[in-house]
Amino acid sequence: MNLSDLTRNAYLLSGSLSRKGYMRWFHSFQAIQPETGEHRVFFIEYLIMNPSLGQEIPVLGQLPFHRKRGIRPSYLLVKAGAFGGDGGSPAKQLHAFYPITSLRLALNPFVMQIGENFYSERRLYGYVDVSHEQSRRRSYMCNEGDMEWDLELHKSISCHTGHLAGPLFSALGALETFWHAEGIKTVYRGHVVLDGVRYEATEEESYGYADKHWGSGFNDPWLQLATCCLTSERTGRQLGHSALAVDGCYPRFLFFPLKKKLLVQLTYEGEDFFFRFAQSRHRCKWKVTQNSKRVQWKILASNKDALLKVTVTSPKEEMAEMNYEDPSGHKPELPLLEGGMGIGKLLLYRRTKEGKEWIDTLTLENVLCAYGVD
Repeated sequence: MNLSDLTRNAYLLSGSLSRKGYMRWFHSFQAIQPETGEHRVFFIEYLIMNPSLGQEIPVLGQLPFHRKRGIRPSYLLVKAGAFGGDGGSPAKQLHAFYPITSLRLALNPFVMQIGENFYSERRLYGYVDVSHEQSRRRSYMCNEGDMEWDLELHKSISCHTGHLAGPLFSALGALETFWHAEGIKTVYRGHVVLDGVRYEATEEESYGYADKHWGSGFNDPWLQLATCCLTSERTGRQLGHSALAVDGCYPRFLFFPLKKKLLVQLTYEGEDFFFRFAQSRHRCKWKVTQNSKRVQWKILASNKDALLKVTVTSPKEEMAEMNYEDPSGHKPELPLLEGGMGIGKLLLYRRTKEGKEWIDTLTLENVLCAYGVD
């Protein structure tokens, strides 16, 4: 449901999750190169890994010495970069690692500083620089280059998952990964400089997104869709107070995995449609297919009030192979494919006593889309 909850967007790693857990704040938005008109979708992420195991230097899980001895990673990571551009620019991801001791926090309101990188609910600024030598190290898991940013943001639509990300489920470790999306529609304004090229983000065309994941591991498969760039077939206009967000959910009881669920929220001109069901023939079905050129997501979700069908496609040339390691130090063999320029269709129906009533068909653009299988 569209409910802001800044307590879930704050620092939540405690107990066992402080020794074997992570927390990541993720942001994405579109910016435009003024001289060429090139559109690119950028991402900025702040990640905390196993803070109780921290040392005076970052402990990187992919270092051969650590891998052989089973030493779990512990660090702060600022991850920044861009997906493939519409002008043919290749995707790029940049990693800056810091020791846990460099973390500075204020809790109310929540503000975080990692080195020269700053995070708050209203502003982001920072800088990442990766040398050629660093990019060649397996432990860095990234490209070479540099990126600087200074952005103001406003989160206008949220996705609150209720008890699934509440204190009880978190304390019980009921999910591998918990999710709260404070800004499934987020407006960004400011600039980004990637490898010396400046891009401008504007309120009208940023089509931004912001969320948070935390837990003891990553979802497998990792499935996610989000966009606030929706155009109505009924009116022919781009919708204002509207957004779509989809995220996988993989519950467990004690150490036993249960049926996989999909969490779907569509806010349509201020009205919320929320779906939270395990995969089944009647309530929720999804399928992800890919070939050498593209990835496609198909979702059918139904509840007692509504039904929606979503199809999204993203060319692989516009996606990035995102690299992560989990709190145990395991790095998936296949990288997470993620992009920000997906396109698709959404059909929305309301359930009535007579059957179903068509509400609208939406054209989806600038879709943040992710899929990864370990």
